[in-house]
Amino acid sequence: MTTELQTSRHGATLVLTLHGPANRNALSPQVYAAGIETLSMAEDNPEVSAVVITGSGGHFCSGGDLMRLAHNREHDLPAQAAAIEAFHQWVEALQTFPKPVLAAVEGRAAGGGVSLALACDLLVAAEDARFTMAYSQIGLSPDGGASWQLARRVGQGRALAWLWSGGTHTAQEWASAGLVHRLAPSGTALSAALGWAEQLGKMPPGVLTSIKHLVQSAEGRPLHAHLQAEQAHFLQNLVAPAAGTAIKDFLQRRKS
Repeated sequence: MTTELQTSRHGATLVLTLHGPANRNALSPQVYAAGIETLSMAEDNPEVSAVVITGSGGHFCSGGDLMRLAHNREHDLPAQAAAIEAFHQWVEALQTFPKPVLAAVEGRAAGGGVSLALACDLLVAAEDARFTMAYSQIGLSPDGGASWQLARRVGQGRALAWLWSGGTHTAQEWASAGLVHRLAPSGTALSAALGWAEQLGKMPPGVLTSIKHLVQSAEGRPLHAHLQAEQAHFLQNLVAPAAGTAIKDFLQRRKS
């Protein structure tokens, strides 16, 4: 059975659940299309302040469906490229989404499932979660931005070592490397991610968007150019009603 993307709401947080118990929530073109469409609608919905992506059945995502990949080898390269492009469009949509996106990882995340988790802004993982990048073990190189994310965040040497070996890493190892941002007891990754999303949802949405944009664009940008970008975002947020209210409330609390 093909994995489907189920949607639900938890307060102001939109929850996207990969549901494919037969193959540990393997990715599929249907999931990519649903993910892109759902993010597009959530972007314009003021009642949605954050998105959490998780998996059903005690696992996050096993990556690409190997049976489908084997079948794709029989097609010409343009057809194969189209399938990968659909995945990459979803990854880019997650990265450019103006609201916080959190991954809640239980059990296993493998291959493209790891790429999906890394595409999220914040990653919450159960203490017994495992991350596997086994592309090299089946004669493939990464997709979904995994090599880009790892090279930027853990350095080229470690990225090469991990991707070449195709081994499995614990949530604690990934937390030490700065890839997992919060650890949760087994079975509670989703509730921990929802709690974090709720906290973020209390902040002015324009501030969250500005910070996400500034952090993502910082690497490779000269300091002077980045200072100009910070100035533009700062002024934009300063004149917004939310800043006036927040500053007034802070000054009143300091007086009391």
